[in-house]
Amino acid sequence: MEKFQEAREKALENLRIADHMASVTYPLLKDNKLLLAAMENLFLSLTHAMNAILLYDRLFKRVPPFSDTFEVKFDLFRKSCVPRYSISKSHPALIREVRDILISHRKSPVEFSRKDTFVICSPDYRLRTISIKELKDYLTEAKVFIQSMVRIVQHNEGIFGAG
Repeated sequence: MEKFQEAREKALENLRIADHMASVTYPLLKDNKLLLAAMENLFLSLTHAMNAILLYDRLFKRVPPFSDTFEVKFDLFRKSCVPRYSISKSHPALIREVRDILISHRKSPVEFSRKDTFVICSPDYRLRTISIKELKDYLTEAKVFIQSMVRIVQHNEGIFGAG
């Protein structure tokens, strides 16, 4: 299995996990910390999908070699792959937004649950909330992006053999 195929499978798996957490686990347990765990799986899914497209393009020498850092891959994806495959500009924005939420969580001195939301405070006490509705909106948009990624990388799948 090629690396882009492995990345595709990881993206699909993380998306299934995030979706299950949002649609089954969270309604059952009502623990707002699950929203954050689902966001982490959503981010992994999005980055694996982005990597699958980059690795696919790298295999066909459409992109130069790149280092394994998020910023380098994200910029290359945004500048090269988004226009080439007519990927909606909302998808890179989604990746960036989910990443920013997770970074603010890691840097947060205070976080807590309130009603049906998870609240993250920045060091200067600006608030960022995550709700189940917001998570489901992210998941809906992520599913569209993942479907696009699958369609893109399956285009020449026969060359490499099915995953």
